[in-house]
Amino acid sequence: MVMFLFLVVALAVLVAAVTLAVVGGGENGPLPEAAPERLRDPLPADRPVERADVESLRFPLAARGYRMADVDDALSRLGAELAERDARIADLESALAGARSAAPHGPVHGADEHRVPMDKQAPGQEDRS
Repeated sequence: MVMFLFLVVALAVLVAAVTLAVVGGGENGPLPEAAPERLRDPLPADRPVERADVESLRFPLAARGYRMADVDDALSRLGAELAERDARIADLESALAGARSAAPHGPVHGADEHRVPMDKQAPGQEDRS
């Protein structure tokens, strides 16, 4: 019976302590709201994103993980830059293909000299049909 009474008193003290901590009790009132943490080093706006920028990107933690707005902004920026680079690569590849086809000498001669036809048998093999 003494143990039960001790547990009830301990539980009451614990509930009172938690209530005072949450409500804030005292003359200062409850604790002020903490300002939400913001992305300190966002992706640079004045130049293209580099690998080091992406590697150093750290998102601040929020109550349920990361702030969705910060992550969405970073992903949309990276997606736009990747699309821009893909378009630039496609333009350069088509220009290179056009330059190769318009070359006055045509394809490089001698490239077929070292080719081995696939229908020839390797030396030392017999036809097993």
